[in-house]
Amino acid sequence: MSSVLDKKPEKEDEVIDSALRPKTWSDYIGQEKIKENIRIILTAAKQRSQSPDHLLFYGNSGLGKTTLAQLVALEMEKEIRISSGPAIERAGDLAAILTNLNEGDVLFLDEIHRINNTVEEYLYPAMEDYKLNLILGKGPMARIMELKLPKFTLIGATTRPALLSAPLRSRFGAIFQLNFYKPEDIEKIVERSARLLGIRIEPDAIKIIAERSRFTPRVANRLLKRARDFAEVGGNGIITKETSEHALNFLEVDKMGLEPGDRKILLALIEKFDGGPVGLQSLSAAAMEEEDTILDIYEPYLMQMGFIERTPRGRIASRLAYEHLGIKIKNSQSQLI
Repeated sequence: MSSVLDKKPEKEDEVIDSALRPKTWSDYIGQEKIKENIRIILTAAKQRSQSPDHLLFYGNSGLGKTTLAQLVALEMEKEIRISSGPAIERAGDLAAILTNLNEGDVLFLDEIHRINNTVEEYLYPAMEDYKLNLILGKGPMARIMELKLPKFTLIGATTRPALLSAPLRSRFGAIFQLNFYKPEDIEKIVERSARLLGIRIEPDAIKIIAERSRFTPRVANRLLKRARDFAEVGGNGIITKETSEHALNFLEVDKMGLEPGDRKILLALIEKFDGGPVGLQSLSAAAMEEEDTILDIYEPYLMQMGFIERTPRGRIASRLAYEHLGIKIKNSQSQLI
């Protein structure tokens, strides 16, 4: 069976990830309501011979925000330019990107919530009136130069929508939240990825990988590739139920999809704070993890699985967390759970 691995690229993982990224709407599994809404927006825009409204996607990392942006560009038959909020430090950086766009192009800004406040001010007229007002010089000699821009579609992506300013958020024509995937959708994604990579995998192994994928396609593909490594090194190249369990256990990914970082946070919450409630700053210090890492990577899944509850007083470890870790609940804590 032919495989993308036959190409032996220098940056193999990047080529693999690109190969696994859906190129058509039918290949994009899950998020059905969002896909249908976007396709209606794009169809209407094409009928009017206009660029689609600016779009904002928010949700956890790995849920497909970048892929959706690329599908929008493919549907409109236009180029996509990709950048990120932190990369645009000055107005000149934004001007360089916008002036290089062609009519109808798509500009995708990842982590748009981290864009510089000053740069954000320049973005408003670019989104609304397709013009850029640059200030040249300083003091009494300063003057404003207006640059006309081609009509384009800005697609922003963020994991922290609450950090977006109200003026920026209001300039998007449609806002979509990407949710965790259904288990059956993740199984389809794993099966498709295995087929594209030329990997032989048993149905039971697909199910095991999907169950431990945190309901996230990017994680599912990562676990699939690691299971493939174990199958090639220690087996006959076929990912069986036993191979997948061995690989994931070796990677310390348990049956609920928790990784060492997740368990470290839960153990810090239970052992150092008696299960909570505790504030984010204290939990971050105890677990030796950055606050943003807890908020963006660990906490959404732990809350989705019911291991952590957020209250006005702070975070609390749930009864499920105690049971999963095999820790007995103290009498003083049982009344809070």
